[in-house]
Amino acid sequence: MADYIAYSRGMKEGDIHPVIAGMNSVGYDCGTLGNHEFNYGIPFLDLVNAGAAFPIVCANFARSLGDTPDKDDFYVRPWLILDRELTDGAKEKHPIRIGIIGFVPPQIMQWDRGHLEAGFAVRDILEAARAHVPALRAAGAQIVIALSHSGITPGPEAAMMENASLRLAGVEGIDALITGHAHRDFPGTDFEGEGIDNEKGTLMGKPAVMAGFWGSSMGLIDLMLERDGDGWRVAGHEATLRPIFERGEDRSVKPLVEDFAPAIAATAQIHQETLEYVRAEVGQTSAPLHSYFALVADDPSVQIVSLAQVWYVSQLLKGTEHEALPILSAAAPFKAGGRGGPEYYTDVAVGPVAIKNVADLYLYPNTLQAVRITGAQVKDWLERSAGIFNRIEPGKPDQALINPEFPSYNFDVIDGVSYRIDITQPSKYDPKGELLDASASRILDLMWNGAPIDPAAEFIVASNNYRAGGGGKFPGADGSTVILVAPDTNRDVIVRYIVDQGTIAPAADANWGFAPAGGATVLFETGPKAADYLDDVRARGLQIEPAGDGADGFAQFRITL
Repeated sequence: MADYIAYSRGMKEGDIHPVIAGMNSVGYDCGTLGNHEFNYGIPFLDLVNAGAAFPIVCANFARSLGDTPDKDDFYVRPWLILDRELTDGAKEKHPIRIGIIGFVPPQIMQWDRGHLEAGFAVRDILEAARAHVPALRAAGAQIVIALSHSGITPGPEAAMMENASLRLAGVEGIDALITGHAHRDFPGTDFEGEGIDNEKGTLMGKPAVMAGFWGSSMGLIDLMLERDGDGWRVAGHEATLRPIFERGEDRSVKPLVEDFAPAIAATAQIHQETLEYVRAEVGQTSAPLHSYFALVADDPSVQIVSLAQVWYVSQLLKGTEHEALPILSAAAPFKAGGRGGPEYYTDVAVGPVAIKNVADLYLYPNTLQAVRITGAQVKDWLERSAGIFNRIEPGKPDQALINPEFPSYNFDVIDGVSYRIDITQPSKYDPKGELLDASASRILDLMWNGAPIDPAAEFIVASNNYRAGGGGKFPGADGSTVILVAPDTNRDVIVRYIVDQGTIAPAADANWGFAPAGGATVLFETGPKAADYLDDVRARGLQIEPAGDGADGFAQFRITL
């Protein structure tokens, strides 16, 4: 729907974006900016924000930075005070002034560089908070709530942290935090470490919530307030998550809440228009496109993305200084289970391919970019990807294969080269891309054009703006190596490729696999429908067999190495 509005239907002054229409119907008090707000550019965002019946705040994003945070030329106001009324236990009414302040990850300047680098700037979240929270208090706020579109990373403070909510909670004057960005649950079991209390639902002693993703839960913070002179203080609190559904033993999903009729009505027309848009056929596929085994074998759902990217980039580089260089393609499986659940996989049957299927293959509105890097950087790029696998012991049975802390969208497969991954070796990088062991090497037999890759040779790698701009901290991709900024989204490139080909046959070419590990077996969880494609993945050389049910509705498989 977001792509349909931005790229097909369009918005003009006075239009209300359907997401904003739904939010208006619910009655939000305030919002802040997240990183995906910038995906379609500032002019589009201006139109979207103009329709909001609630204010939007962000204290660390500006058109330009001043000598001090209070001198910044803010895009939206950094904070505000809501004047509200409370009713106490004796039914008496009292005024209260609630301060709201918002924050966005500074990394937006990398991830949406093309939209932002010419006229915008960011500050460190903590720097902005330490300057603005005292000002908010001085202006009369009696309670301060931080809207932090930032995740929760344990450990010490660092400059320009992407996931700064834990340290933000330690800023004096903040009473509670709504967090996000990381798509996880807090309180729950997703975060642990000093300053994180899942039982009390607190970060650095302050109540906080992170409500999963895609509206899977509502985060609720209850504050027990007491009079404190002319103001209020937090005497007690409770922070909880309330899921909107539960999964039964038969894996069926049971809703726990009812639809909110005004929100349904506010989005009904655009919902129908979007359905018509995504059902439009763009071509045919002669092979199924699925991602059930995308983390353990070369995969057709990733292969089609790479084929389209190489096809597109090769056309755009004709006649340029880069034309003679070999073009590789980096692509990752976006829908590969994980927190999305056992149905969260791409699964397109043989036959018609519609825009909705392409959206299933490529979830995000990234734009295509290409980088120019060396053979040594290609290897390091793959070393970074190989961190998704746990280190295993040769010959040992039934070891867990996947590190759950490593998101599948950072498992890049590079097409155009061949290689094997030795997971008996330590990983060179941790799940966040930080160097663990400079001497570690999991990538073996890295070949291009039938010969070992030359570390000094140069290659073009087709990817997306998130990765090329530094998203995921991949070696060779920090924004400085970009040689092509395409005008089209990766999703549109795939659509164009399918239209051009008419019928696609994206058979995986098994350009990567695991190195032998002395007969060790590893356990891998995927969707139950993966069983339908078991023969297909075995034909690609993977020794795999069913191993019973996994947790939370997943199916478990055993791989022999």
